[in-house]
Amino acid sequence: MRIALYEPEIGYYRHGVRRIGRRGDFFTSVSVGPLFGALLAEYAASLWKELGQPRGFTLLEQGAHDGTLAKDVLTALQARHPELYELVQYVIIEPDARFRETQQKTLGEFSVKLLQVPSWQELPTIEPGLFLANELLDAFPVHRVQWTQDGWKELHVRVDESGEFQFVVGPVSSAALQNELDRLGNDFPIGYITELNLEMLTWLRSVAASPFQGTILMADYGHASREYYAPERSQGTLRRYLHHQCDDHLLQDLGEADLTAHVNFTRLAQEAQTLGFAVTEFIEQGRFLTRVTTALMQQPDFQPDAAWMRQFQTLTHPSHLGHAFQVMTLTKGSKLAVDDLQRDAAWRRLGLEA
Repeated sequence: MRIALYEPEIGYYRHGVRRIGRRGDFFTSVSVGPLFGALLAEYAASLWKELGQPRGFTLLEQGAHDGTLAKDVLTALQARHPELYELVQYVIIEPDARFRETQQKTLGEFSVKLLQVPSWQELPTIEPGLFLANELLDAFPVHRVQWTQDGWKELHVRVDESGEFQFVVGPVSSAALQNELDRLGNDFPIGYITELNLEMLTWLRSVAASPFQGTILMADYGHASREYYAPERSQGTLRRYLHHQCDDHLLQDLGEADLTAHVNFTRLAQEAQTLGFAVTEFIEQGRFLTRVTTALMQQPDFQPDAAWMRQFQTLTHPSHLGHAFQVMTLTKGSKLAVDDLQRDAAWRRLGLEA
């Protein structure tokens, strides 16, 4: 999966910037229009005010693709919160040189605000702020596993006699994967298939070890553990996207199709707690953005037009992106007050204990 997505020159995300939206393989909240970025700008402004309007504030993003979300956020800050815009720095973590070049072109007018670094290890000391990880975690390579009469086995890939790729049951490939399988337990029917995202946990450890402090917002497809491993989800969540068609033909069109798995937010939250993060919210995207908009609506100059309303409905309605996407927030070394009601609701929904 890592080769199919990230191998230089041949991986899906490594041979040019992909089209997203109507002319691409899938839609995202960003491709709906600039409203998603504008609402995240409102959220960022609210955090800045809660911090006492410090003279420095960082917006950090990973998985920024062509830089459109960054442009939407900065455009909205410039228009609605010029005092924050003047002091904000926008940092993008991007290992791919072609993506960095595209981001620079997209953000040309905001170049003075932009800092790009190739990895967490090269992130300099920055002001506290907000880290945006929008549809980042579902693009990490995962391990596919199956429950058998002999316990958990991993589904490897081989080439058959006709030269076609096929899955084959084999031994677990690493001690780290075995540790995650031990956590998962054995209460599954024979033949049950799921996936484990070890790279998500490694990524979170990189965030913990980095100089970033503040709020971490992750928006992605995903579930709490009780839903992720529900009996009806017996073939896992790993899927292929090609020309807006979603299917389970995982080994076809490798390098030309997107491969993505949903996020197990409970496991992410458990690791976050182990690393010292505070898990502050876990909520459907529709409810999160509606709450942000409620504060926006109270402003006297709020006058949404038809395009605004169409975008808002797509982002928040349960039949569109409002229910499919979840938002989790963590805090790291932050002086922000924790909303006990939001935190307790998040823990209950995730199946965690206080």
